[in-house]
Amino acid sequence: MDPRSEVVLRQQDYLNGQVLLINAPNDQLAKNLPTQVQASVWTWNYADHQSFLSSGIDSSFSVEFPQSNFDQVVIFVPKSKELLSYILHVVVSHLTIGQNIFLVGEKKGGVERAAKQLQPYGKTLKLDSARHCQLWQLKIEKAEQLKPLEQWLKAYTVQVNQDQLEICALPGVFSQAHLDVGTAVLLPYLSQVKSGKIADFGCGAGVISSFLAKLNPEQHIFALDVDAFALRSTEMTFQRNGLDLAQLHLQAVTGLKDAPKELDAIVSNPPFHQGIHTNYDASEELCQLAKSHLKSSGELWIVANRFLNYPPLIEQSFGQCMIKTDQQGFKVLFASAK
Repeated sequence: MDPRSEVVLRQQDYLNGQVLLINAPNDQLAKNLPTQVQASVWTWNYADHQSFLSSGIDSSFSVEFPQSNFDQVVIFVPKSKELLSYILHVVVSHLTIGQNIFLVGEKKGGVERAAKQLQPYGKTLKLDSARHCQLWQLKIEKAEQLKPLEQWLKAYTVQVNQDQLEICALPGVFSQAHLDVGTAVLLPYLSQVKSGKIADFGCGAGVISSFLAKLNPEQHIFALDVDAFALRSTEMTFQRNGLDLAQLHLQAVTGLKDAPKELDAIVSNPPFHQGIHTNYDASEELCQLAKSHLKSSGELWIVANRFLNYPPLIEQSFGQCMIKTDQQGFKVLFASAK
């Protein structure tokens, strides 16, 4: 079991009634809480959501607070400080003065910094410090009025040749405040991508998806991501730029295996972080499985850090891998399913 969950179980006597576990690790914590606790989960990670459901745990996959009443809330500290600000605001706006919020996280994950974000809402108390984690309690003393999701957006402009788009990103989404270098290296090559049915794997705020749609209004773009905040951000980016939502097919996925088949192209700046930890599983799976999701003449386009050894994985599947460019620490890799 995750050490954060173990710390919650150490202090389980504080919990009772309807308890919402927010951003909980993918384990059996909800099943191991005492009988006076009826636990459910709010997650924005689709893989975790599917796992909770298969274990019989009540789970909500959303960017918004679940439509239920709760006596208490346990927040597992997310990587993003901005995302925690949003989560705290939403939670406090749905609870009442006097109710308790618990915050748990790893020391290396910034739990002490995160605990300071509780202070504007009331009195805080550190309940436990164990397993390299901390558990904090907040008793709400200040009411909040729920702000619209749009007020949490960050927006920035990206230009490639004559095309300019405004990118909208919600808290916690990759590269929320500015365009990342890898995507910037890839964007000039999008005009070479085979048109038709295209998947943007790990769509993030929708930079790649929106430029593909702008380049050709006939494209069908499948924006794939594990993160509910990324999928909503992509939709907001399309709306902000007046792009046709009929072109956009948003799909929550656990990995590339959930992607559509018979694609003309897969384009990706693949993810390699899972929370605060590095995880290459999704991007390596992309290299190995992409061909099975492409038409016989389909294309794979990936931008990746220069140090990541993806070409051999792509070559094993496609028989070849072309390096289109190598600049600013990133390579654009291309392979054809011919």
